[in-house]
Amino acid sequence: MRILVSDPANFSDLPDYGFDDHWAQIDLGDGFTGRMHYIDEGPRDAPPVLLFHGEPSWSFLYRKMIPVLLNAGFRCLAPDLIGFGKSDKPDDIGFYTYDRHISWLKQWREATVPEPAALFCQDWGGLLGLRMVGEEPERFACVVASNTFLPTGGTPSPAFLAWREFAKSSPEFKIGDLLQRATATERTAEEIAAYDAPFPDEPSKAGARAFPALVPVEDGMDGIAQNIAAWRGLAEFDRPFLTLFGEDDPVTGGLAKPLIERVKGAKDMPHAMLSNCGHFCQEDRPVELAQGVIDTAKKAGFLA
Repeated sequence: MRILVSDPANFSDLPDYGFDDHWAQIDLGDGFTGRMHYIDEGPRDAPPVLLFHGEPSWSFLYRKMIPVLLNAGFRCLAPDLIGFGKSDKPDDIGFYTYDRHISWLKQWREATVPEPAALFCQDWGGLLGLRMVGEEPERFACVVASNTFLPTGGTPSPAFLAWREFAKSSPEFKIGDLLQRATATERTAEEIAAYDAPFPDEPSKAGARAFPALVPVEDGMDGIAQNIAAWRGLAEFDRPFLTLFGEDDPVTGGLAKPLIERVKGAKDMPHAMLSNCGHFCQEDRPVELAQGVIDTAKKAGFLA
């Protein structure tokens, strides 16, 4: 197996992405190490908010939310998961597991912002982030979740099964085009190119191809036992917990209900389904999402 390192030239002239690069060294397992790239903007003593992306995006997804959050007084931290964005990329699909992604992200957090933080998570950012909340709830001041869930088996929807098969076997796996199809608003050619930038060839897409098959939506899959255990902590999480989901997402658009019904901190919160908003809600409704984070953090007493 090789650990691929992104060519910086692939990321030149990205629209609205003028953030400094930061790096954390990660123990990937089996004797391998790699670098995790992340955005870290705002004063170091400001309340931190963690922004977790999912499949098959990267921290570019948060470029529209970050200025709003900075203006409100946050320190914004947005990592690129291993295998995504500017981070290093193992080229073996079988090397990626749910537990390894959890380990890699926890290592990053310990190295960068171990203190309590607010969390915004979407897609796989929620499968990772919500599990982390359930396992260590005291480390999170509040949560805003969008188009995500914490699955514990069951029967997957036909839409998800089609997506999983496409990611596994499609000879054409163009990341920018996928982002375009899963938003309710049009992306520019430059934005589509920015989503393609981390994935210049097939080996670099191993992590993106692997993720859908790791979602534990069928009984017996790896991750179910860990998520069931995490749900115990997540359900008892009594700090402000808000869901803001895009209603135009056929796969996860209807998955806010279990979070609203089961998480204590979700009670009496102004949950919303956002119109004209697809799966990648950060593209379609960034200002509304950022404001949701701001309001939730203020309710938690975490942001002045």
